[in-house]
Amino acid sequence: MRRVSLSPQEHSENNVVQFLRQPRTIARILAGLFSLIIFASLVTDGYQNLTTSSQLRCVLNDNWVACGYAIIAGVLAFLQSFLFLAFDAYDNIIISHTVKSVILSLDLTFSIIWSCIWFVGFCFLANQWNRSAHHYLLGSSSARASIAFAFFSIPCWVYLGYRALRGLWAEPPIPYKQSLDEGAVALTTISSVTTTTSIPNSMEYHSPTEGRRASSTEGRRASFTEGRRASSTEGRRASSTPFPQTPMGNRLTFLNDN
Repeated sequence: MRRVSLSPQEHSENNVVQFLRQPRTIARILAGLFSLIIFASLVTDGYQNLTTSSQLRCVLNDNWVACGYAIIAGVLAFLQSFLFLAFDAYDNIIISHTVKSVILSLDLTFSIIWSCIWFVGFCFLANQWNRSAHHYLLGSSSARASIAFAFFSIPCWVYLGYRALRGLWAEPPIPYKQSLDEGAVALTTISSVTTTTSIPNSMEYHSPTEGRRASSTEGRRASFTEGRRASSTEGRRASSTPFPQTPMGNRLTFLNDN
């Protein structure tokens, strides 16, 4: 089978599709959309007036704090969701392990905070809605939508915190620890090769002092051996050569004969 080569545009589109299919990306997009729905519904129809008055009131029990809480939390959560979505998109480009660990730590911290905020917000908004004395025609659907999506935001942020915690646990080793481990492996390999390989005696190292001592000792031994050999040779020659007769010896022999 032939492999079909993808063009750069198709390759980038494939990467985008794979990124959008990741569970963390889906949870972050949903958290941002839920936050958008919460503050958008309250901004558009969250403030209504009675037929007898022109003054705008919050549809949640006429409590400005409840509407302001939901709007401010929704805006901030929306901005943070897509900010960390950009960090996730450029995760492969970020090489520094320190930067990645900082981003994951911030993601975990904010996910826990937003989970608590939306849990408190859901309880607070639902309580204020139940206590509302006036039910407005246009604001009722907006109030119910803000309460429902505040509840749906809780599992999204809990899951994002779980993913950030897993990312911190599965973080690659620190560079200096990795270099130390590689150095230990290299030393172990070298020691094993050294023990298994036999080094000939001619390749052994001798210091200059040891070499001088060895050479002087060898020279002394050689001179002593040569001296002994020379003396023994001279002795043999002397024993094998006859004693020469002098003229005085010849005269003594002639006198004795007479």
